Amino acid sequence: MCGAKNRVPVEHLGEAGRCGSCKQVLPAASEPIEADQSLFDAIVTGAKLPVFVDFWAAWCGPCRMAAPEVEKLAQEMSGQAIVLKVDTEANERLAARYRIQSIPSFLVLHRGQVVIQRAGVVPHTEMRRWVMDATSAA
Repeated sequence: MCGAKNRVPVEHLGEAGRCGSCKQVLPAASEPIEADQSLFDAIVTGAKLPVFVDFWAAWCGPCRMAAPEVEKLAQEMSGQAIVLKVDTEANERLAARYRIQSIPSFLVLHRGQVVIQRAGVVPHTEMRRWVMDATSAA
């Protein structure tokens, strides 16, 4: 890879692409994406894939415990789902929109609609099941 920055339209985040400079294949997103309200809204409305959202805060011990599981989910679901992280301290209005009252809290959205909403630390295998259930329910 040449290291050039490439801007990927939100509707293509779950797909492999090509670098604009060196033409190498760019893999689908395989890490959680830190999202503010505007990026969140753009991804949720434009994504073709299910969107898994981790609502968290830096001071939250259980959120730090859940973080590696969310990262594993992003790696395993690359190309099948988009994984977002939303800091509730920096994005209070976004957390309020989804009535987040305890963290970590997780949402699975598909085609802009909430399909699953859960709170508490769980293994990534459970998170993956939520995403797969959301996909099959749609």
